[in-house]
Amino acid sequence: MQDAPEHSNHREQEILRELRLAGGSSRVGFLADRLGVSDETIRRNIKSLAARALVRKVHGGVLLAENLTVVEQPFQSRMDKNAGVKQRLAQRVAEMIDDGDSLFLDIGSTTAYVAQALRHHRDLYIVTNSLAVAHTLTARNNNRVFLAGGELRSHDGGAFGMDAINFIRRFNVQYAVLSVGAINADTGFMLHDIQEADLSCEAALRAQTRIIVADSAKLGQRAPIAVTDPAKFDILVTDVAPSADIAEMLAHNDISIVIPDRPPNRPNVAAVP
Repeated sequence: MQDAPEHSNHREQEILRELRLAGGSSRVGFLADRLGVSDETIRRNIKSLAARALVRKVHGGVLLAENLTVVEQPFQSRMDKNAGVKQRLAQRVAEMIDDGDSLFLDIGSTTAYVAQALRHHRDLYIVTNSLAVAHTLTARNNNRVFLAGGELRSHDGGAFGMDAINFIRRFNVQYAVLSVGAINADTGFMLHDIQEADLSCEAALRAQTRIIVADSAKLGQRAPIAVTDPAKFDILVTDVAPSADIAEMLAHNDISIVIPDRPPNRPNVAAVP
């Protein structure tokens, strides 16, 4: 028996939601398990979504349509993408941090590289919602690591929701090191997930210096959720000089630009201790 149209429409919205939560791609079997229906039912809904150019079918799975937005890939895929660039950015951020400093590190893949770059620092006071960050820096060099509570997401090991936000509110740190999914001149800094945006906003409020670390693939892109007023941030660490319109947005909001391997007197590059 065919699904009633209203049921199909509701399920299609659920499929789109699950795809966004999964980073933009998923296998048919995973979606069927999540929604409690058969693989064949999922395939019918995918066919309908594909006919409206909302998704793209691939062998055994489905992708969000590329023209909807730039979507995040699963965490390990993001760790592997532009790994060398992210490691250079992470090392530059680590150079800003001294032994004994306090900082918040979020769930981003580049932030995970920052945690790796901090492995030789001592006596750090680290607050995070990322299992990967906690695993990297716990029980090392007399560090103290505080991991936000709540259910950990299966695709990235991140804790979100009100439990995590209330946990973050208890701290006041020197640095918040945050990742974003997109940067453009119109909106500023954006993410693909509203829970990540909510937590980033809270972390920014609880830090003296707010650092965005993002590789140049994020520049000029868009994502669904604006993080917060760009003026809430202090430093952007990236690997190339932004376009003129983004540079103007950053200057207007008094955000310094730090580019590894560039001398501090180059245009649009701020010297940071």
